[in-house]
Amino acid sequence: MEKENLITADKIFDLYGGYILNHGERPKNIYRFAKENEFEEKDFYDYFSSFEQIEKSMLVNLFDKSVALASEDHISDKMSSKEKLLNVYFIFFENMTMNRSLVLMILGNDKLHFAKISNQLKETHRHFIKTLDFDDWSMIKEAKDDVKKFHEKAREEAFWIHFVSAIEFWKKDTSPAFEKTDVFIEKTIDTGFELMDSEPLRKVVDLGKFLFKEKFRKS
Repeated sequence: MEKENLITADKIFDLYGGYILNHGERPKNIYRFAKENEFEEKDFYDYFSSFEQIEKSMLVNLFDKSVALASEDHISDKMSSKEKLLNVYFIFFENMTMNRSLVLMILGNDKLHFAKISNQLKETHRHFIKTLDFDDWSMIKEAKDDVKKFHEKAREEAFWIHFVSAIEFWKKDTSPAFEKTDVFIEKTIDTGFELMDSEPLRKVVDLGKFLFKEKFRKS
């Protein structure tokens, strides 16, 4: 094989994504996928163990790139935890939208499949959440002692469940430019961070009205 034809992880990403988009299905097997793209099957295993591993890595890459892009802006150093979270999420969903056809095929509609395909994304998301400074949350400062002692793992799991709910909302969103997904993310994050502020009931009602309208329109 010529040096310029050496396969790389990024090349496999591109080839695999292109195959899915053009054929509407996953390749039959790794041997045929490699042969059709003129590289050796053994070279595939230098980077991935399976097609599923490619898909897991694709989701992680989208999130990693979103975090990296958000951190490039020096203004982010002065942002609150909520603002940092929103910034990363908005960039991530913009990246998802740019690759929507491919991402929808990877995610599928089966919850068990999603749980399996997103396990690496969950770990990456967990690491990002750990970088947030919870000490600057008004909800933590004003909370009771038992809330302040809320276990870190439970907190990370709560953020993951919210993140998954945002992905599910985005998958079903039919609004122009998926603008309702942005509203969903902002309202739910805002409610979570400020639930213990002076006007919690108003925020919960506002969120409830939004979610009810969305469910009613789709039923």
